[in-house]
Amino acid sequence: MSIYDFTATLEDGTTYSLAKYRGRPMIIVNTATKCGFAPQFESLEKLYQTYKDQGLIVLGFPSDQFHQELDSSTAAAEACRTTWGVTFPMHELLKVNGPDTDPLFAYLKQAAPGAMGTSVKWNFTKFLVDKAGNVVARVAPKTDPLKMVPELERVLAE
Repeated sequence: MSIYDFTATLEDGTTYSLAKYRGRPMIIVNTATKCGFAPQFESLEKLYQTYKDQGLIVLGFPSDQFHQELDSSTAAAEACRTTWGVTFPMHELLKVNGPDTDPLFAYLKQAAPGAMGTSVKWNFTKFLVDKAGNVVARVAPKTDPLKMVPELERVLAE
């Protein structure tokens, strides 16, 4: 199984295969607009704007797993755009833990366990995927995405 075997659904309901990003590094992050870490949207957008011409894609996946997200995918995506200036793709609300965990996040957690094993500790857990589709880093929720620059630049140079 590979990251490219999964599908994702955008906030507008459009489903696509992650294979469309084959050969491109990805940052996949579970988000919540009412979370204290929501200012990280600015850092994620900065990374996206800085490195998108080199192939980087940032994928935001809102989750109300920790009760800090709006009621709908479209409301969450709109809040990201208007409040934080997000232009990278935002997706449908999903579960990142428990029996209804989204298959993509089940895969990410197995590929890169964290301090709590295979659970996502909180909103803004970030997964860095290299150009070959390997999950190469899991970054803690409280860590500013800009701290990922050295690892991201290494992945971009491969």
